Amino acid sequence: MLHVNENYSKIQASYLFTEIAHRVSAHQQANPDAKIIRLGIGDVTEPLAPAVVEAMHKAVDDEAGRKDFHGYGPEQGYAFLREKVAKVDFQDRGIDIAADEIFISDGAKCDCGNIQELFGNDVKIAVGDPVYPVYVDTNVMAGRTGKSENGRYPGLTYLTCNAANGFVPDPETAAGCDVVYLCYPNNPTGAVATKEQLQKWVDWANANKALILFDAAYEAFIRTPGIPHSIYECEGARTCAIEFRSYSKTAGFTGIRCGYTVVPKGLMAYAADGTPVELRPMWTRRQTTKFNGASYITQRGAEAIYSAEGQAQCKATIDFYLENGRLMKEALQALGYTVTGGGDSPYLWVDVKGDSWEFFDKLLKEANVVTTPGAGFGKAGEGYIRISSFNSRENVLEAIERLKKVL
Repeated sequence: MLHVNENYSKIQASYLFTEIAHRVSAHQQANPDAKIIRLGIGDVTEPLAPAVVEAMHKAVDDEAGRKDFHGYGPEQGYAFLREKVAKVDFQDRGIDIAADEIFISDGAKCDCGNIQELFGNDVKIAVGDPVYPVYVDTNVMAGRTGKSENGRYPGLTYLTCNAANGFVPDPETAAGCDVVYLCYPNNPTGAVATKEQLQKWVDWANANKALILFDAAYEAFIRTPGIPHSIYECEGARTCAIEFRSYSKTAGFTGIRCGYTVVPKGLMAYAADGTPVELRPMWTRRQTTKFNGASYITQRGAEAIYSAEGQAQCKATIDFYLENGRLMKEALQALGYTVTGGGDSPYLWVDVKGDSWEFFDKLLKEANVVTTPGAGFGKAGEGYIRISSFNSRENVLEAIERLKKVL
């Protein structure tokens, strides 16, 4: 008899964005003439940078002839991209990361989900609450939890992130945990962590032989001086942290799919008998076994992000999104709402002082504006909605006017 992985049945209802899509579809069918403005899912709207487009066109031409044709590439990524990543994202910032510690992938979401395959099912996992659902659901699928009870899974440690702690938890709340997921700038709250706060986590992880899984997918949005772009800006992070990066929001690659993960040499976990086991070779084996690498065309496009033209063009697009966020944040604050995020993040975390799904439905049905209910990100997300700044300026300004009328 063919048995399924019954851990899948533990996952609550449906995936957050699937539920949103169902509600939006039903509203659209009931109101076919309504112009819906989508400020929910964090998908980009602006086109790829011209430097990226040019590089990808050239890469297509390479594939059109025998001389420059590329078939299977190295599973860890082409050296031309890994070397640029190491230099621009890390070494130019004074961070000791080498090209052979970088693994190119088809995006940070996959890597954040796949990394848990390296760990035993008995490890104790800590996640923020509210939380990006992938961190939770992939561990549920792996069998590390019980069935959901009151919006939380037994077997996971939830680190409450709220206005009182600036949406940055303290390491003391993760006592007894082996793996901690941290995401800053944070999705969904838009909060950032200071170097002092991250250093406390690094010191805690090293002292407790724990591992930090650091999601830096939104680091390119940081504009405040002194806010770390990488966990490796903290002393000792190489011995306790893996970092994930994404080009989805940095350069509009949500439909192209490319990102990378940093696994430093010498980063250790432990076998059941206490023997140290290096994680980098394990991740190498996982990738070479299950992944054939991001395409040559995609990686040539990603390489162009690091050119002078690409850097300037991508920064201009990010600045455009941040201005969208500033406009919406100021409008919501003028309406009396407390808003976190913006400035260093593409997300606004709005305290609606009530049921988040009810507020979501109100904005959808009365303003034809799609947001994301905070409850979908965890128990501590109740009472908030997340608004994305990824949209055209025209739509953002129209959404602001609609919100003013409804709120």
